[in-house]
Amino acid sequence: MHRCLQLARKGEGYVMPNPMVGAVIVHNERIIGEGYHRKPGEPHAEVNAINSVKNLALLQESTLYVSLEPCTHYGKTPPCTELIISKKIPRVVVATRDPNPKVSGKGIQMMRDAGIQVTEGTLRNKAKELNRVFFVNQLYERPYIILKWAQSNDGFIDHERSLFSQNPPTKISNEITEIVTHKLRTQVQGIMVGTNTVLMDNPKLTARKWFGENPVRITIDKKNKIPSDAQIFNNDAKILVFTEHPNYHVKKENIKPIVIDFSSDSTSQMIKCLYAANIRSVLVEGGARLLTTLIAENLWDEAYIEISSKILNKGIKAPYIQGDIIKIKQYLDTFQIHLKNKISRNFL
Repeated sequence: MHRCLQLARKGEGYVMPNPMVGAVIVHNERIIGEGYHRKPGEPHAEVNAINSVKNLALLQESTLYVSLEPCTHYGKTPPCTELIISKKIPRVVVATRDPNPKVSGKGIQMMRDAGIQVTEGTLRNKAKELNRVFFVNQLYERPYIILKWAQSNDGFIDHERSLFSQNPPTKISNEITEIVTHKLRTQVQGIMVGTNTVLMDNPKLTARKWFGENPVRITIDKKNKIPSDAQIFNNDAKILVFTEHPNYHVKKENIKPIVIDFSSDSTSQMIKCLYAANIRSVLVEGGARLLTTLIAENLWDEAYIEISSKILNKGIKAPYIQGDIIKIKQYLDTFQIHLKNKISRNFL
């Protein structure tokens, strides 16, 4: 099962909104087949593992290990359970059930009804942690939300300033942590910032310092304040803009305005709209108001907080957050603290 999880991780950044899944086939204590899910619409891990076996006759004497319960429904590919049954594989070991309440346990029961010996729960927590984005999506019907900001050693994320053209942002991150952040951007489907962050920092919000796809850029422009020449509106990636204006002032093919009612729980509306738009994971990089709102409403799952040795003495206060510390890493003159929200980890 450890090998299944290793294989599954090879799909990271490529399989969303699907889960990362790995499968291994063992005959007489020897691995004879391996596979993992590569991208949506392509064969699942079990299919790839079975197709990798040179002598298919051995399947009837083998054990299939898989990191997530085999599917039972027809989607872009046929159900894996039907293939497993048709190949007469006698034993299947499943790490964890599919979290979708409409699916969970059906694949396992179908295999058992066909006479297959099914064992479940091997490395369950590790398998759930690997697919924590998928689990949150299915159980809470919202995107998996990751917060990220950099702050000075005395707790400020920037100095007080007005427009970007008059005064650029304080540089807190270093070259290494910028690369780490860009890598993180390739692992999510959306990256979000508030109106003031766009106006003050004029960010591109792309993953230009790491290999991978740019996430969909997301921002808020309630009052049409963001100028049409802002870097966020370039052609590097798609943009979703939450606004109150049906006729949004910036018109480009890669821009999709989403009209919401800002007088009534705008945060929940935005989260629901993102999920409806198939954005299953979101990295929120600012500003302080947006981050603080998400923290206050418990709408976050992970947080990466970079703490520099720099002292600003005054400025924009960093958000206050509490959670389980997962790890602390040092990058030159900064520390990065990785937190998890206790509430969103209940599925473990």
